[in-house]
Parts: sequence; C-alpha cells; structure tokens
Amino acid sequence: MSRKIRVEFEGALYHVMCRGDRRENIFEDDTDRVRFLETLGQACQRTGWKIHAYVLMKNHYHWLLETPRPNLVAGMRWFQSCFTARTIGATARRVIYSKAATRRCW
Repeated sequence: MSRKIRVEFEGALYHVMCRGDRRENIFEDDTDRVRFLETLGQACQRTGWKIHAYVLMKNHYHWLLETPRPNLVAGMRWFQSCFTARTIGATARRVIYSKAATRRCW
C-alpha cells in the first residue's frame, strides 16, 4: 500500500528526520557534515526554507523546518539527490586515491 500524499502549505513547520539505509552511517567524518550543511544552505536558498533547529547524528539527522511556500517534497527531493551525489562522488574520489596510494606503497 502506498503512502498518503503529504499535505503541504505555506508557513508549515515540519519535523524532518532521515536515517541512513539499513541504519548505516551517512556521515563518516566532519568533511561529510560540512558538505551536508553546505547542501542544506543551498536548499534553503532555493526553497526559502528556514531551519529553526537541527541535529546531525552518525546515521541520521533531524530538522525543525519552516516552509514559507508549500515545497517540502520538491525541496527534499533536490536536497537528498544532491547530497547523495556529492557524497558518492567524494567517496569515490577517496577510494580511487586510496587505491592509487596503496599501489604506490607496494
């Protein structure tokens, strides 16, 4: 059974919570946290969101979010896809660098 459609409206306050897949970590280090907050700042600029409070844990995050326009779903879609793509790209670069460094060491 599919989820009910989320009702969105101007000036709404939402408690947003997102957890890593299979409760895996979404933040490995402070670099990931900085990337997350930079992407969140960009999402706020694009959508007009106001973040009243947030908590970043290793495997999930919480926001208290106000939406001046009814755009929570569209904004979350943009945020999640951008943050994921940026994290995968950074992780891939770390792995490639790590493998190259390992080859040089042996």
